[in-house]
Amino acid sequence: MTTEQLRPRPDFSTPQRSSRSAGDHLLFLAEALRTFHDTGALAPSGEDLVNALVVPATSRPNRPISVLEVGAGTGVVTRRLAQVLLPGDRLHVVEANPRFADRLREDPVLAARRPGVALRLSVCRVEELPQDQTNETNETGRAGRAGETDERYDVIVSGLPFTNFEPAQVRHLLDLYLRLLLPGGELTYFGYLGTTTARTLSSGPRQSARHRAVVRLLRRFEAAYGLGERTVWRNLPPARAYLLRSLGGREDWGPASPPEPPADEAAADEALAYENRSRAADRVGG
Repeated sequence: MTTEQLRPRPDFSTPQRSSRSAGDHLLFLAEALRTFHDTGALAPSGEDLVNALVVPATSRPNRPISVLEVGAGTGVVTRRLAQVLLPGDRLHVVEANPRFADRLREDPVLAARRPGVALRLSVCRVEELPQDQTNETNETGRAGRAGETDERYDVIVSGLPFTNFEPAQVRHLLDLYLRLLLPGGELTYFGYLGTTTARTLSSGPRQSARHRAVVRLLRRFEAAYGLGERTVWRNLPPARAYLLRSLGGREDWGPASPPEPPADEAAADEALAYENRSRAADRVGG
């Protein structure tokens, strides 16, 4: 694992958006063909999906926040986060693919972010980050045990392709996100539409069963912590973004059968608020 601070360079020249986007797509496609299990798509997320994923960072408390992005790829979400974060905020990007990490190091939008926005890049899997075994944090969100500097986050944005993984790995990742979130912290991730049908048609019984087990696991997690979801049709392929909130950071959310999702007015209001905030982000981000 390597971790480094990326320093802002306000004088860094920004290339034309079309040329940067074309380069991102070519790199993403090359890596997807090489390691599809870890990449999970053939193209970076589109602008509408990006805006839906960064909603928690745009609707924020009146204080600096700490954001973790997992699976940054070529940086489409990272760049949007760097644009919306304010001086005093911290962005920790975790990307296991060294080729994607190299692209992030040289990204002109990240280099030209606002002064005072701290950006750290860890080239590893999120499971490899140092983990403090205590649950004590100070007011900055950092672990309180002597000698430990592990951070907890207000917001986590995950770009990992959950449905490519084994159920046990997905459960471990979701539990890890809960441990890394501050109480009341928010998590966003997405899934592509139609993957269950596609997997059934293109894979054998074992892979189809594994995929269905992961989907059931995700639905349990969303029933326990979900605030809302948004279907993004203008994406390739169409996707659904999910917004969730941690209660206390280390909950046990895995009942034997999925609980019924909350149907009270507060839950409905939260879902509608996410939809409205996400669409507002589309307008601002455009």
